[in-house]
Amino acid sequence: MTPAQLRASAQADLQPPRELSREAQSLWFIKKGDWEAAHNIAQDIETPIGSWLHALLHLIEGDLGNARYWFAEAGRPVKKQTQIDALWDEIAEEVLN
Repeated sequence: MTPAQLRASAQADLQPPRELSREAQSLWFIKKGDWEAAHNIAQDIETPIGSWLHALLHLIEGDLGNARYWFAEAGRPVKKQTQIDALWDEIAEEVLN
């Protein structure tokens, strides 16, 4: 699945495809607009990718201090709120490949 296909699924489907990893499920729920579901998944992924997802979620939420913490935990550079869509694409590329 490509990032574009994941995005399209979130726009068209009621549930994420069953074959998605937890990381991809969190990304799917982000694009679905279900922050809570995406966060519930991401907070249980105890890897740098999980921290990166967590950073994205707190950036979306507008909690910049918490987002900075999670970017540091992920070992990734801090992004701005204007970069949310590009960050989603960047994470999706890594998660789906």
